[in-house]
Amino acid sequence: QVQLVESGGGLVQPGGSLRLSCAASGRTFSTYTMGWFRQAPGKEREFLAAISWSTGHTNYRDSVKGRLTISRDNAKNTLYLQMNSLKPEDTAVYYCALDRRTIWYRGEYEYWGQGTQVTVSS
Repeated sequence: QVQLVESGGGLVQPGGSLRLSCAASGRTFSTYTMGWFRQAPGKEREFLAAISWSTGHTNYRDSVKGRLTISRDNAKNTLYLQMNSLKPEDTAVYYCALDRRTIWYRGEYEYWGQGTQVTVSS
C-alpha cells in the first residue's frame, strides 16, 4: 500500500504564494508518476500537474502553466507544488496522487492523499 500525506495548505492573500508538500511512503514501484489535483466547492476534481518520479519530466494543465511548478525530492520521497500569484479562484482542496501510468494520464490515479485546504482571500 502507498501512503501520501499532504501539508502546506492554509490561508493566503491574493497575489501570494504557497508551497504544498506531499510525503510518500509504503510500497514502491520501478516507474511511476505523481500528480497534483484540486477540487473547489461544487466543482469536479481537476488535474493540475504531473511529474515522472524517475525522469523528472512534467505535464501541466494549460491554465496553471507559469504559476504552478511541480517538483520532487527523490531522497526525501516528497512531492512539491509551488504556487505563485494565487487568485481567489485557486481556493480548493489540493490532493497529491500516485499512478503507474505516464505523466500524460489525467484520469483517476491509483493512490490519493487526504487533501489539504488552500484558501485565497483578503
